[in-house]
Amino acid sequence: MQIGSAMTYAAPLPSSQAARTPSSELSRPADPAAEPLKATGESTELRDEAQSPARTDGEGEEESPRETQQLRQEQLEIADLASRDREVRAHEQAHASVGGSYAGAPTYTFKRGPDGKSYAVGGEVSIDTSPIPGDPEATLRKMELVQRAALAPAEPSAQDLRVAAEAAAQATQARTELGELRREEALAAAEERATRREEQLAEEEEKAASEEEEKPQQAAAAPPKLDLYLRLAQLQAPLPAVDLQV
Repeated sequence: MQIGSAMTYAAPLPSSQAARTPSSELSRPADPAAEPLKATGESTELRDEAQSPARTDGEGEEESPRETQQLRQEQLEIADLASRDREVRAHEQAHASVGGSYAGAPTYTFKRGPDGKSYAVGGEVSIDTSPIPGDPEATLRKMELVQRAALAPAEPSAQDLRVAAEAAAQATQARTELGELRREEALAAAEERATRREEQLAEEEEKAASEEEEKPQQAAAAPPKLDLYLRLAQLQAPLPAVDLQV
């Protein structure tokens, strides 16, 4: 099941299939039986044996040149299909292994060879390229992984490059959103610190005002000290008068 805007990777065609040389033009080793023997003094019996037609399976039937050419063509086709199969499987496995949970299992297109075996000649891997709503940081991590998965094969296809470009664009958008989000968070944190500072200053001012109001009340409540006044009064008292009669 594809999630979001899932993309698929198409394995690139090998160069051998893009431009294959006709089998009639392929270089083949010379057939020793077709070359004339040199005069080396060998017996006629030996020359006859060297020039005798090839036998097949002891039936005494000669293998025609057309059958030989067809056999060689089949062998070349089988070798080409086997090489293509290895290339396709390695290509898709690279996508799947790097893509992790965002990549699906590889699927293949098969072709039956002359030997009756099926060979993978094409394949694809679905991968999720949708952003994560409301979380640009997680989206950025995801798109970086998707981009690495798209470019994981040794020779990325045109479809692989398109997926990588889409993931790069999503990553750029996520970085922009993440920068805006971090600026908003920093601004909110600064405003919160300023509010707390104002509240702290208001509390300190209120506390100082309360202390100022309590000081006069404490001074009025204290009993007056009259000892000093009593001593002064005693020192200033008039001496007793003495009447002297003459």
